Amino acid sequence: MQFFTGALLVYIVFMNVSAFALYGEDKERAKRHKWRIPERVLLLCGVCGGAAGAILGMEVFRHKTKHWYFWGVNIAALVLHLAALCLIYGKDLIFK
Repeated sequence: MQFFTGALLVYIVFMNVSAFALYGEDKERAKRHKWRIPERVLLLCGVCGGAAGAILGMEVFRHKTKHWYFWGVNIAALVLHLAALCLIYGKDLIFK
């Protein structure tokens, strides 16, 4: 279980840092009128574990904040991620 916990932590950190960086990169590309990161990539990165980083990236870079579906998808994903973590680790946190 300890290996799983460590691997999951590394994955979650990686996905959140990646999502944050992708939002920042896309904002820079938008400013320079360059090729953009597809919206589905940004959303998928949030759904696959980087929802907190995606929301933080939206706020810090002021990017995609007017698109309701970015808020909806990322907040729903964050709620699901937190619920999954509670289901996986909830007993260990309560009974330790």
